[in-house]
Amino acid sequence: MKVTIINEFCQGHAQCHAKAPEVYELDDEGFIGAEGWLNVPAGLEDAARLGAAAYPERVLTPAE
Repeated sequence: MKVTIINEFCQGHAQCHAKAPEVYELDDEGFIGAEGWLNVPAGLEDAARLGAAAYPERVLTPAE
């Protein structure tokens, strides 16, 4: 599974990380550390969906 990320709309609320820290790592400024897309490790798909759903700006889109 991959998650598409629209970095320019990220506001740094870190809700994705709060719900799924094992999937969404943050950089030193509190933003998602990945650019454009993120590979989700096997077994963490539900966590990735939960973190994406918690993101206020909807910049994360899980894709099977």
